[in-house]
Amino acid sequence: MKRPLAVTIIGWLLVVVGASGFVLHLYEGKPQHALEGENPWILATELVAVVGGAFLLRGKSWARWVVMAWMAFHVAISFNSPRQLVIHGAIFVLFAYFLFRPATVRR
Repeated sequence: MKRPLAVTIIGWLLVVVGASGFVLHLYEGKPQHALEGENPWILATELVAVVGGAFLLRGKSWARWVVMAWMAFHVAISFNSPRQLVIHGAIFVLFAYFLFRPATVRR
């Protein structure tokens, strides 16, 4: 079964966003403080995006659930900003549609 284009786009988007977010958060401010406070948790979420995207590209079915959990987390932390909530909610719905439609799910 050939991987749908939408899954390929989502996979690469997650790899690029996760990797660039990891590098930006790692070197934001002073690099020696990168592993203090909440920064390790932020870096971990960026790595989850990279792992989810990479395994989507490898055709692993479980990666869809990792990606959706990652997006659900972003929706949950967006409740303090209506704009972010709408954006993350819309991305969540789009990801769910493209990752779980019948043409995408392997049986």
